[in-house]
Amino acid sequence: MQTLLKSPRLYAVCRSVRFFSCGKVVDVMTQPQPTRVYVVSDSVGETGESVVRAAAMQFHPAPVEIVRAPFVHDFDAIDKVINAIRVHGGIVVFTLVIPELRDDLISKAKQYDIPYIDLLGPVVTALGNVLHQEPRRQPGMIHPLDEDYFKKVEAIEFAVKYDDGRDFSGIQKADIILLGVSRTSKTPLSMYLAHKRLKVANVPLVPEMQPPAAIYTVPRDKIIGLRIDPDKLNVIRQERLRTLGLAENATYANVERIKLELDFADKIMNRIGCVVFDVSNRAVEETASLILDHIEYVQ
Repeated sequence: MQTLLKSPRLYAVCRSVRFFSCGKVVDVMTQPQPTRVYVVSDSVGETGESVVRAAAMQFHPAPVEIVRAPFVHDFDAIDKVINAIRVHGGIVVFTLVIPELRDDLISKAKQYDIPYIDLLGPVVTALGNVLHQEPRRQPGMIHPLDEDYFKKVEAIEFAVKYDDGRDFSGIQKADIILLGVSRTSKTPLSMYLAHKRLKVANVPLVPEMQPPAAIYTVPRDKIIGLRIDPDKLNVIRQERLRTLGLAENATYANVERIKLELDFADKIMNRIGCVVFDVSNRAVEETASLILDHIEYVQ
């Protein structure tokens, strides 16, 4: 992904070009020419980028290059984006809440026959009609430095501190405790849930080490077990070993060893009586959604 940077009123395209194709950076020399999507925002631009990424996944393996232009606050910045599209081609997706900037971008896109998508405008207009009030038209309101923001930061710091059993004292303080063998997405889930302002501790389960006694004393509704298909885990661990430059036939990825670990984990989870989710073919976001639904239900 490229970014149009502002410094302080000068925009330039980054030299490094990153192409998004099913979430991976691909080799420019071996891939077809990508379609460029310029994401223009008067804030960070994460909302627009997320929508474009989701849409691009529907056209895999066609490569899509996302060029983000954040903090667009004047007409000169819009001119830079329009000129870039005229040179390189592409479409423009924008989340601009200031009417003058939005209207200017739309006008110039029409002038040069550039396809454009206004992500926020129609939604803001519809809400305004239903609520019978005018929007604030204030950029960056999704990232305020308020109490909610600092709770999120605190939860992220908590997840880092109590990740992978580094400090079992976090079990008593956590909102959620994740249990599972290695490579069952415990750490990614902890970080994802931290962004939902939940303090998560995760505990690895290995046959050679009994889990901390605290997992038997906290309310079991706080504990989430993670299960995975042994063949799926074998593939994941082999890939992990390749990434580390290690032999794929190491004990870590041995099928019998994996089954031993999973049997041990099942016994621990059954003893606790906690809810268990299978992560075999689920993205982190899907598993997190199940966990959030469970937490909401038990509360």
